[in-house]
Amino acid sequence: MEFHRFLFYASIILSISVYLFPIMANSMGINYGQIADNLPSPEDVVPIVKSIGATKVKLYDADPKVLKAFANTGVEFIVGLGNEYLDKIRDPAKAQAWVKQNVQSHLPATKITCIFVGNEVLTFNDTSLSNSLLPAMQSVHTALVNLGLDKQVTVTTAHSLSILETSYPPSSGAFREDLVDCLSETLSFHQKTGSPFLINAYPFFAYKGNPKQVQLDFVLFQPNQGVIDPATNLHYDNMLYAQIDAVYNALASLGYKKLPVHISETGWPSKGDEDEVGATPDNAKKYNGNLIKLMSKKTGTPMRPNSDLNIYVFALFNENMKPGPTSERNYGLFKPDGTPAYSLGISSTSNVAGSNTTTGGTNGKPLSPIPTPPSTPTSSSTGYLSISPATQERYEFVGTVLLASLILTKMLLW
Repeated sequence: MEFHRFLFYASIILSISVYLFPIMANSMGINYGQIADNLPSPEDVVPIVKSIGATKVKLYDADPKVLKAFANTGVEFIVGLGNEYLDKIRDPAKAQAWVKQNVQSHLPATKITCIFVGNEVLTFNDTSLSNSLLPAMQSVHTALVNLGLDKQVTVTTAHSLSILETSYPPSSGAFREDLVDCLSETLSFHQKTGSPFLINAYPFFAYKGNPKQVQLDFVLFQPNQGVIDPATNLHYDNMLYAQIDAVYNALASLGYKKLPVHISETGWPSKGDEDEVGATPDNAKKYNGNLIKLMSKKTGTPMRPNSDLNIYVFALFNENMKPGPTSERNYGLFKPDGTPAYSLGISSTSNVAGSNTTTGGTNGKPLSPIPTPPSTPTSSSTGYLSISPATQERYEFVGTVLLASLILTKMLLW
C-alpha cells in the first residue's frame, strides 16, 4: 500500500512539474465532482489541487470527507445544496440544522466561504422548483446570521447562460423576459447580502453545435481577428469574455451594474462521441491552458478590465459514472490515477487571445457568443441526486435568439 502511494505521488509530481507552471497560482478555482467509482481519496486529492496552484474548490455537496481532508490547507470552498433539497430547506429550522452540520462544524479549519443553493434552477421550467429557490436561499442566509457566520459565508445560486434572452452583441445582453421577475428578486438578495452572481459558461457547446460557422480559435483563446461590439467599439477575441460581458450588461439593464459575476463552471472535454466535434485533448489543452494563463494575468473582460473574473475550471477529474455523451466523462484535468489527462502546456510563451481586449478596431466581424447550458456534476459521496438539467436541456435555448445568433455568425464568412 505504501509503495502504491509512493508511485501515486511520484507520478503526480513528475507529470505536473513538466506540464504546469507557477503562474497558475493565486486566482484559479476548480470544480471537484465525484460521479465516479475510481477517484483518489480526498486526502490524496489535496496535493493534486495544490500542485496546480488552485486556491479555491467548488463542491456539489458538502462532503464531510473532503472538507475534513482540506482542513488547515487554506483552500477556499464553495459547498452546494442540490435542487432536490430546496423545498425542505425553505424551512428555517431545517436550513439551520443543515448549516450547523455541513458548514459550522468544519469552520474555521476548513475555509468555507460560500454556499450555492440549487443549480440552474430557473432553466428547468419547473415553477415549483423556481418558487422554492429564493426562500431556500433566504433561509440558509438567515441560518448563517443566527449562527454568526454571515460575514464569512455568503449564499448564492448558479445559473446557466440560457437565462439570457439576447447575448450578441455583448452590449445588448438581456435576461429572458419570463425570468426577469424571479431574477430581480434574487438579484436584490445578492445586493443586500453581498453575494456573487454565478454563471456556468461553456463555449464548447457553441462550437459543437456550429463548427463550420463558429471560429475554433475564437472559442479556444487562440490568436484571431476577433469581433467588434458596434455599440461600444470594444474588441473581443474570445467567446467566453463576450458571454461574460453579455451577463454584465443584462445585470446593468436591471439596475445591478456593480454586482460581481463569478464563472462557476467552464471547461472543455478531451474526448467525445463522433458527433461531438472539437472534443479532443489538443483543444482541451488549448482552452484550459490559455484560460489559466489569462487568469494569471488578473485582467478582466473588455467591459470590466479591472474586475477579477473568479473562474472555476470544470473539472478536476474525469468522472466515469456520469451519464450522457462521452464528453460528460472527460472534462477532467486529471485522470483518476492523479496523472494529467493531457499537457496544459502553459509554460509556453505563445500568444493568448484575451490578453489585450480593451479597445475596438475596424476589421472585426460579429460572431455570436451563443449562450449554452453546461454540463454539471454532482457528488455521489453522500447520496446527492443530480442538480443539473437533463442532458438534452443543455443544448436548448430560446429559438429566436439561437436563430439570430446563427445568422450573425455567418458574417464571419463574408
